[in-house]
Amino acid sequence: MTALDLSPAPASAPRARRIVGHARTEASLLLRNGEQLLLALVIPIGLLVAGVLVGERVGLDPALLPASVLALALWSTSFTSLAINTAFERRYGVLERLVATPLTRGDLIAGKALATAGIAALQVLIIAAVAFALGWRPVLHLPSAVIAVVASLLALVAFAGFALALAGRLRAEATLAVANLVYLVVAAGGALVLPVAAYPDWAQWPLRLTPFGALGETLRLASVGAADPLPLLILAAWAALALLVARKAFRWTS
Repeated sequence: MTALDLSPAPASAPRARRIVGHARTEASLLLRNGEQLLLALVIPIGLLVAGVLVGERVGLDPALLPASVLALALWSTSFTSLAINTAFERRYGVLERLVATPLTRGDLIAGKALATAGIAALQVLIIAAVAFALGWRPVLHLPSAVIAVVASLLALVAFAGFALALAGRLRAEATLAVANLVYLVVAAGGALVLPVAAYPDWAQWPLRLTPFGALGETLRLASVGAADPLPLLILAAWAALALLVARKAFRWTS
């Protein structure tokens, strides 16, 4: 019989295990938060169902609406939810205390990124399944699908970078108000839900150059089997800028 070794093992867990464990905790906390579930799933699915039922009466194309809703869902999770949660973690000293554990600051950021990406993937699966049940049949075209995936990842980085910059600078209550206000403004007029072509001519190119407009247009094009690489360049530039801003603006303590 092998002897049971109960001697202490003072070393911390491997870095990959620390990051995965922190990501699991972050994701579980987000999924237990009713407000975040409202932003992540309830509002997008409600908009999807309403759009399918009455969308044509208000000028929404049912063939493009699910892609627009997916863009909105990615925006809500990677910007609004992340900004609000991080701001309150900073306010209550959670981030400061976590840094005192074997988790480094890089581990904390990586864990948040992994949790956000995991929730975004879950959102896409659920919303796509609901859309499919409602009759959505996207055109499957490999180059378009690859561009859509890369665009989504770049958009997640850009939105998350600005979310961390916001959460790292403002008080928690101010972050809550600003994040929700920006969410509503972008959802209503940022070319996420409505195609760029639905806006006045003078507004179309400025909207195409925003990260939300670039993401929305890419996903809508991909849903009909079309592709345009230009939004990838736009999103890559925004992602780089967002990371730079987050690095300069984010503070771990309130």
